[in-house]
Amino acid sequence: MRWLTIPATLLALVQGARAADLLSEGSPFPAWELTDHRGQRVRSQDLLGKTYLLWFYPKAMTPGCTREGCELRDNFHEFQRLGVEVLGVSFDSPAENARFVAEHRFPFRLLSDETRQLAVQVGAADNAKQLWSRRISYLVGPDGRVIKAYPKVNPSTHAQEVLKDLQALRGQ
Repeated sequence: MRWLTIPATLLALVQGARAADLLSEGSPFPAWELTDHRGQRVRSQDLLGKTYLLWFYPKAMTPGCTREGCELRDNFHEFQRLGVEVLGVSFDSPAENARFVAEHRFPFRLLSDETRQLAVQVGAADNAKQLWSRRISYLVGPDGRVIKAYPKVNPSTHAQEVLKDLQALRGQ
């Protein structure tokens, strides 16, 4: 397995979004169209009527992103039971994401935002030249509105945090 070493100063830039950069709960999530790790186009319009978790991660095959992806994978059946589609987003190419999916047997799609357009719109990047996405997530409801924004994601506990929020929203 190949690990990318990221200097601590750069890592601090991708750890979380400033609260002011995030979309607020209840606001419409921007329309988007991205390519998944299989080369298929995925559009937000196709997800209307569904709840989905869009988790932005800095770089495929790095320790924190692997940890977060594996936690989501290990809790995937619970997300399915709650009717939530899990989608990862990075600046990696579809081919890089395909290797990440294959290596860790992720049962969800990984999307490529190579232009960084969506990331800039939602606070996962400051500009289109940023090398890595911030580690943030959005839970988006069936109406296309933000249910919950996660500005600082801990890769080890994020899946459980989202599941706990989903259960609270559904009164379970």
